[in-house]
Amino acid sequence: MTGPVLREMRWWDIAPVLDLERELFPEDAWSEGMFWSELAHARGPRSTRRYVVAEEPATGAEGGSGGHAARIVGYAGLAAAGGLGDVQTIAVARDHWGTGLGARLLTELLHHATAFECEEVLLEVRVDNTRAQRLYERFGFEPIGFRRGYYQPGNVDALVMRLTVQDTAETPEPPGPADTPEPAPGPPGTASALPGTAPGLPGPSGTTEPTETTETTESAETHG
Repeated sequence: MTGPVLREMRWWDIAPVLDLERELFPEDAWSEGMFWSELAHARGPRSTRRYVVAEEPATGAEGGSGGHAARIVGYAGLAAAGGLGDVQTIAVARDHWGTGLGARLLTELLHHATAFECEEVLLEVRVDNTRAQRLYERFGFEPIGFRRGYYQPGNVDALVMRLTVQDTAETPEPPGPADTPEPAPGPPGTASALPGTAPGLPGPSGTTEPTETTETTESAETHG
């Protein structure tokens, strides 16, 4: 069976992505307007965003039984400005956890970070999601601080991690399926996701997070 195909996210993908978003993040899902705002900055010579979706190809004869239509099973987004990249979100449908799709999406974002000429890439991850942290460490991310109470309403701290970007040739190979992150128990925030608006980068709401990463009490409704 053919695996999901990664491609650029377009406006017609917002509806299925939003369905997946609400399923994975019922308490702090992004709104439709946030996705429209992100995609508005994803094209053109001054673009600062890159969003991709993972699409599972249709199976079976068209109009026949026993198959299914093409389906969005994952998505991811990157923001970039001033040589700094930020993983806005990565999400994978539950029936694709453990397949390595999250690692593929992260690899794709890192290639885009190189194209943006980012020197560093930041992300936030729940402090209790140790499996995801191990994955990011394999990609070269290192912990640099915390954001207190970043994930609401559970008041869970976020670990801030940073990657120094070299070039696409040096981007590590995606870890195997066993290393694909799955959500930790508790309020959603990193269901196969890398939530986070990094210090100094505007998120979908248009706000900018403070640069201090050790005692931040900013509550985050979104993943980034």
